[in-house]
Amino acid sequence: MEFLSIRQNETIAYITLENPKEFNSLSLKLLQELEQVLKEIGKKRECKVVIIEGAKKAFCAGHSLREIENNTEDDVFVIFQTCQQVMKTMREIPQLIISKAEGVAVAAGCQLVAASDMAVASEEARFGTPGINSGLFCSTPAVFLSRNIGRKKAVELLFTGNLMSAQEALEHGLVNKVVPAAVLDEETDKLAGDVAKQSLNIIEIGKRQFYQQLNMEDFQALQYSTEVIVRNSKHPDAVEGIRSFFEKRPPIWNDHPAKETK
Repeated sequence: MEFLSIRQNETIAYITLENPKEFNSLSLKLLQELEQVLKEIGKKRECKVVIIEGAKKAFCAGHSLREIENNTEDDVFVIFQTCQQVMKTMREIPQLIISKAEGVAVAAGCQLVAASDMAVASEEARFGTPGINSGLFCSTPAVFLSRNIGRKKAVELLFTGNLMSAQEALEHGLVNKVVPAAVLDEETDKLAGDVAKQSLNIIEIGKRQFYQQLNMEDFQALQYSTEVIVRNSKHPDAVEGIRSFFEKRPPIWNDHPAKETK
């Protein structure tokens, strides 16, 4: 990989954005590599959580304006379509995705944080959608940003181009926690570990259920979720988990896919 590095322990995969000359901008090549890596992780099912991280100075500065400037409209379409596919893959793989933000996360970098299932930020992190300052309204980052934070704050960020502090990001629901930079790795690993102790099969069921029901009417969502939990109750990992609860012992998960997850 030219623009990414990957390492993995038993249950957590770490994807580090490695484009420091452009503040980890999401170039087409980086996006293609990220898409490939995420799909491989999802297919292999060796880990349960993916942590996406960047350099200290910038988590991610969004799309490369130079790349956008130097390409035709058709080529720019390919860049944004590839980014769209990355976001779709993030949603579809069974693993939970945590963004670990240190430095700035702006434009599509802010979108990356917003599209992640969870996020942890250092106290020095900053978030924003400043594309409007360059005449390029952050239309695509607006999608996930507006689904994370309140409408008024989203409009403020999108139309002023101003940056939001890590504390503001926490208050408005863009990140799960804000910690000193010195313990960012430790705290992110701790959050990831709290998820990684669970069954990957059940994480997969839960992730699908959570996002499917979000935009349903209340009782449509409840009907759908009732069907999910009934099927879930007879999944081998649910059977094991319930049995281990009564037997007062840790569960032994079988993290291979089963028919019940489909």
